[in-house]
Amino acid sequence: MDTIQYDEADGQYEAESRSSLIARQRVQNRNLYVASAVAILGPLSFGYALGYSSPAIPDMTDKGILNDKQGSLFGSVIALGAMFGGPVTGWLIELSGRKLGAMTCALPFVLGWLAISLSHGIFELLILGRILTGFATGMVSLVVPVYLAEISTAARRGLLGACFQVAVTMGILLAYLMGYAGLNYIWLALIGAIIPSLMVVLMAFMPETPRYLLSKNRRNDALVTLSYLRGTGVDVDDECCEIESNLDQQEQMSLSEFLRPSLYKPLLISLMLMVFQQFSGINAVMFYTVDIFSTAGFKDGHLATVVVGAVQVVFTIIAALFMDKAGRRLLLLIAGIGMTVSSVTFGLYYELTKNDPDDSTHLSWLSLTSMIVYIISFSLGWGAIPWLIMSEIFPSRARGTASAIATLVNWSCAFIVTLTFQDMMHALTNQGTFWFYGAVCFVGVVFVAICVPETKGRTLEQIEEHFQGHSPSNEF
Repeated sequence: MDTIQYDEADGQYEAESRSSLIARQRVQNRNLYVASAVAILGPLSFGYALGYSSPAIPDMTDKGILNDKQGSLFGSVIALGAMFGGPVTGWLIELSGRKLGAMTCALPFVLGWLAISLSHGIFELLILGRILTGFATGMVSLVVPVYLAEISTAARRGLLGACFQVAVTMGILLAYLMGYAGLNYIWLALIGAIIPSLMVVLMAFMPETPRYLLSKNRRNDALVTLSYLRGTGVDVDDECCEIESNLDQQEQMSLSEFLRPSLYKPLLISLMLMVFQQFSGINAVMFYTVDIFSTAGFKDGHLATVVVGAVQVVFTIIAALFMDKAGRRLLLLIAGIGMTVSSVTFGLYYELTKNDPDDSTHLSWLSLTSMIVYIISFSLGWGAIPWLIMSEIFPSRARGTASAIATLVNWSCAFIVTLTFQDMMHALTNQGTFWFYGAVCFVGVVFVAICVPETKGRTLEQIEEHFQGHSPSNEF
């Protein structure tokens, strides 16, 4: 007969029989997975909004609704909306909670998609709709990683945090598939409104995070939530006490906190990861995938984007499965090297074909290979991990404010990159633009190797103690 033992450090049951352990853990984590699955409908909407411009802009351009300059603005203005969505949500989740913050995201999503679908080609309404969906995207990019981190166990936080990026890639692929199916920009927008509508209904039945409940002195509610998330067979009192102890040691949040190493160190790490993520060129690549492949000599750019989107989903799932085994730093390093090499080879393709356009057909394999390697590499590390680390390394009292700052920086960089992409292609040439992105990726690798600590397998309280200097450095 199997002997089951409780491991207090991990919060998991251990069994002599591996099959018994797996079966018990599935039962224990079922409600945790359900709550996470509902929450990631937000990043699914996020990804769909990012992918929307790739099929929609060519459709609107063909109909004479947008010119090239207006298309660039339409593609980039989503980041402008997201710049404001993050800070507003940072305030909102501290005031009314993570759950309500997630539910609120649905409103600007739905309003934005309706504005686009009912615009009748009026440019101002199209931009308004895009800004609203961007605002919702900024909200999602802050609240969902925080929600997932605060409901997860240390052993599952990497997996569930990476599911955020999995959902984003699935949303992007869905937009690509709808475009490949021939849907026009109106029907694409209407489909976009369905996902957040479903999220707000289902999220109403999900729990608030235990850390937020305890921060509001609602201990009984927190114990009920922990029992729901961890399973009825788990004694959650120890976890509750650990969270309470951490909260009791915290002072009221003030601006002077940003002068303390316990906050400015994790904040600088998170900000730099966000800068490197965006200036790697990922959003420019995703927003203009159809144009990039058309320039590279593919007759059916929509089909090429579907292939890229599918590759991105597959390898983001692989990254999620290995997140808690390989660790954050190793995946960031491997991914950064892959992105550096692929950006350089994509630039090499443009260099080799600049004098003879006919060569683009013969060397199209190089552009496709470079793009796929780039997407694989980004999916393995730089897609999910900056958001995951953002949700892990800030102290609880500052998580909303600091995450809002990181989100603001991320989307500010995204706006700059997407708005200037076409101008960079003209000023630096196609090859020079991708070589610039490759250089940024290389600097990102160096930064991770020197500055980013490993957080896998650590509770949020242990990570906070590390930056406060209360834990030995060799623990990370």
